[in-house]
Amino acid sequence: MAQEPLAGDTDTGSAYAPLSPVPEARRAFRTGDAFALWFSLGIGLLVAQAGALLVPGLSLPHALAVIAIGTAIGVVLLALAGVIGTDTGLAAMSSLRPTLGVRGASVPAVLNAIQLVGWGSFEVIVMRDSADALAKQAFGLSMPLVWTVIFGVLATLLAISGPLSFVRRFLRTWGIWLLLAGAGWLTWAVLAQHDLGALMHRPGTGEMPAGVALDLVVAMPLSWLPLIADYTRFGRRPGETFRGTLLGYGIANVWFYALGAVYGLAAGGGDALLTTALAQAGGGLALLLVLIDETDNAFADIHSAAVSTGTFWTRSSVPWLSAAFGALCTLIALAVPMAKYQNFLLLIGSVFAPLFGVVLVDHFIVRKRRVDTAALADTQGRYGYSAGWHVSAFVAWAIGIAAYQAINQWLPNLGATLPALAIGALCYLAFVSTRRQAYA
Repeated sequence: MAQEPLAGDTDTGSAYAPLSPVPEARRAFRTGDAFALWFSLGIGLLVAQAGALLVPGLSLPHALAVIAIGTAIGVVLLALAGVIGTDTGLAAMSSLRPTLGVRGASVPAVLNAIQLVGWGSFEVIVMRDSADALAKQAFGLSMPLVWTVIFGVLATLLAISGPLSFVRRFLRTWGIWLLLAGAGWLTWAVLAQHDLGALMHRPGTGEMPAGVALDLVVAMPLSWLPLIADYTRFGRRPGETFRGTLLGYGIANVWFYALGAVYGLAAGGGDALLTTALAQAGGGLALLLVLIDETDNAFADIHSAAVSTGTFWTRSSVPWLSAAFGALCTLIALAVPMAKYQNFLLLIGSVFAPLFGVVLVDHFIVRKRRVDTAALADTQGRYGYSAGWHVSAFVAWAIGIAAYQAINQWLPNLGATLPALAIGALCYLAFVSTRRQAYA
């Protein structure tokens, strides 16, 4: 049975304990809300930069085909993970307890909090550097310290307010319209200033294998798997969550990957000149609007780091944790050169693809979308397994991680994300197939 909200809860939705299902009466997100949130999160400078990496290794038509295929695969998996949040009303890391065990779910929760602090800091750095470049271009002023504090504080305040407030009061009211205006202007600018036909006929160099390119595109929607249920738990119906996520993130991912590929190719290939090309094409204004939208990515990182931590540090509250993580991300952005940590962050992120292969088949195939929320904190209950750990799930997860690393090492042109996810899922199904009745 769904528990009542914590004392002091408001319409922000941020005060619900991560282990408490959101009550049916407070699940306000409809299809349009899911669309607005995931369209906003799917648009950003990092997505465009990833698109720019596809060229000139691939020709532009080839890159666009890979973008369409990779996005279709990635957003279907993302939307299915979002349905878990709406089915259960649980936060992302809480919804892993039926699969990994009451204690076992703390492992990905800790890893998720660590990676989200890193990515939240990285988002603040991206916004700071881009805003400072625009300020230099327009006014000859450089004030990176000020920009860091501004974006860090803004993202933290949004994280404290919670997803209901962010989507209903910011995105649906006016934020998405600013974003559409900026994205539309950048798109018009590239079509007006560059010969798209000539770019389409430019041959690729062959330096980007198709498997690696597909992996790069799929990786972007899959990077949201450990977070999505933190927001879709406020969804009213699973079908609305699925459609809103699929359309919102799918359209945004295709749009900005393609935009990044076109601008990157026009700028000479790769992402080195992308920000300059975008700023010049949009006169700075459109890029500034998209830059403002990057705040929602930092918001999601900070809020979900707080929610993940709340699943194992149950005495804390999400708003206070959001404030602490926001301050930490801002301090890291001020003091630490994040470039040296990117490989470490990517390594941590790679563990979640095989994990969610396990989680998706467990929820949809093994458990048939049924979860006993009353047993989530009971180490002696149905999710207690072996002292709170589900060994079969961890073995399947470990095999998936090993497969990811092996493919990266010995078959680098194949792309490791989807094979690792599939291997983790199939191994888990094999392990539990003889004991499926125990999960009913």
